[in-house]
Amino acid sequence: MHKIILLVLSSLIFTQIAAQEEDLLTVNSIPLDLRIKSNAVVSFDNIQIEILDYNKFVYTNKRIITVFNKEGDYKIGAYRHYDENINIQDLEARVYDSSGKEIKKFRKNDFKDVSAVPGGTLYSDSRVKYLDYTPISYPYTLLFETKVVYNSTAFIPSWRPIEGYYISTENAEYKITNSTQIPLKIKTSNFEEYAIEKVSDYHFIAKNLKSIEPESFSPDFKTFAPYLKAALTEFDMEGVKGVNNTWEDFGLWMNDKLIADTQELPQNVKNTIHQLTLNANSDVEKAKIVYQYMQDKTRYISVQVGIGGWKPMLAEDVDRLAYGDCKALTNYTQALLKEVGIASYYTIIYGDDKLLDIDRDFSATQGNHAILCLPNNDDYIWLECTSKTSPFGYNANFTDDREALIITPEGGKIVRTKVYHAAENLQEMLANIFIDATGTVLGEIKIQSKGAQYGDHEGIQNKTIKEQELYYKNNFWDDLNNLEILKMNFNNNKDSIVFTEDVNVKISKYGSKAGERLLFQPNVFNKLTVTPPRYKNRKLPFVIERGFTDKDTYQIKYPNSLQVEAIKKPVSIQNKFGSYILSISTTNNIISYKREFILHKGSYSKEDYQEFRTFLLSIKKHDNSKIVFNTKT
Repeated sequence: MHKIILLVLSSLIFTQIAAQEEDLLTVNSIPLDLRIKSNAVVSFDNIQIEILDYNKFVYTNKRIITVFNKEGDYKIGAYRHYDENINIQDLEARVYDSSGKEIKKFRKNDFKDVSAVPGGTLYSDSRVKYLDYTPISYPYTLLFETKVVYNSTAFIPSWRPIEGYYISTENAEYKITNSTQIPLKIKTSNFEEYAIEKVSDYHFIAKNLKSIEPESFSPDFKTFAPYLKAALTEFDMEGVKGVNNTWEDFGLWMNDKLIADTQELPQNVKNTIHQLTLNANSDVEKAKIVYQYMQDKTRYISVQVGIGGWKPMLAEDVDRLAYGDCKALTNYTQALLKEVGIASYYTIIYGDDKLLDIDRDFSATQGNHAILCLPNNDDYIWLECTSKTSPFGYNANFTDDREALIITPEGGKIVRTKVYHAAENLQEMLANIFIDATGTVLGEIKIQSKGAQYGDHEGIQNKTIKEQELYYKNNFWDDLNNLEILKMNFNNNKDSIVFTEDVNVKISKYGSKAGERLLFQPNVFNKLTVTPPRYKNRKLPFVIERGFTDKDTYQIKYPNSLQVEAIKKPVSIQNKFGSYILSISTTNNIISYKREFILHKGSYSKEDYQEFRTFLLSIKKHDNSKIVFNTKT
């Protein structure tokens, strides 16, 4: 009798779950407020992680997502990575129309199977199976189910209940079952703001999370959206056991297990590097010579195999092959420096134009890039070893101003990379300009760029002449109609890290005729043309990640047939975001135009945004101000 009752109850529960799941497959079941401003809605996402040992866990996922338009297609998440240590056991997807009718089914062998890394990678053992589905109509719903066995525990999957912009979440669940005695670390961010339920230490449920719209100058998504990461204090990375209680012991593991046995150099290389540095007067001069030697000898090629792509190639192999990835080239440079008695630290970092930090409060396998750190008195010199052209010690725009993990013989340590302040990120523009009575302009411009602005400019020297001309016409001076490039010359001073552009131009009909008057904008070459959009109800704070300074000095000559009728008065604006100073004067048929615009880096509340926008709008207005010439009769 009891068995019959249990069977009936089990049948009822199964029927109830099946009915709930079937309901989730229809578009009408999705609450209206979750559909608003959403390209897709995750109706159901259940992630279960079972940790079986320090070197093994099982990941299962059942996911239902409804896609409303083409922009939502890339959100379906129907893919799984694998390699020799990651075994995909189950993989299935079903596609339903808006009414919940199944229209397509995909089994494991129906998924595309490709390399998981870009074409620029020389070789890699990482692959991915992904669903290649072209919708016949919108909306459609996808049910995706997978089970994967990981024989390496260095990367416990994280959780993002809101997966990005323009995607809502109706129901999401994340649960880790730890069957071992190894402590498991969890860190959650922004859960309270989104009312995410904590069922237990390793079990969380999220419901009815509305989509988030991107806003101009928004901070990194992870800083304000809910995010969870997990890590074992003892883990396995492809056969190498690691310890991860703190950054110190994680770094010690990296030093002893991943790096220590990889830095032996051939004897002829040792002899060469000693000879090259024989007459150097300081350790910094020695390091410059070594860095140049590495740049001249090697080139970057991505290599992602073995130990999760974390262990560098042998230094002697890099020397023999003359190539390597970021790990290999960083390690090779460190080995060369060690040979001439200079200490340096292999460094893990997030390489990106956005400022992304290694989380100093949560030791784990973080980062996507390796660079080299040289102690220099109370500071550090940072070397980007994948570039054949970067100046010694230059790291703006990709690894600047962020928390990084340096690997020392005593263990790991979190330090901040170089911050390039507004005064360092300097662009100085000097121009001699002649305007004739028809409004045509001839200009000789010298642009000197430093700091982060050096990195924005120096790449032009490597382009073809046609590409250089198009850069000026379509990018740098895209607001100038009828622009002709007459001459270009570039100088890259890598010692002082200054890039100089000398450009001669002609702009037909730049000035506009208005009867007997000629209207002329004196800021010919550095106008602020774009300002942030307006928001009636901004929801996110905003950040200025890098400050800068622009200084413009123009000498504008005009013929005797013209005389100045009206000229703009001086302008001076200063606030917490920066400053803007403008002065225009005229004497003996020469207009002297001086402009300085400084923008400070900083993080600000959403309430500050309108003031910031007003600041930029005022600069745009002043930049577009005109001088009125009268034509002499």
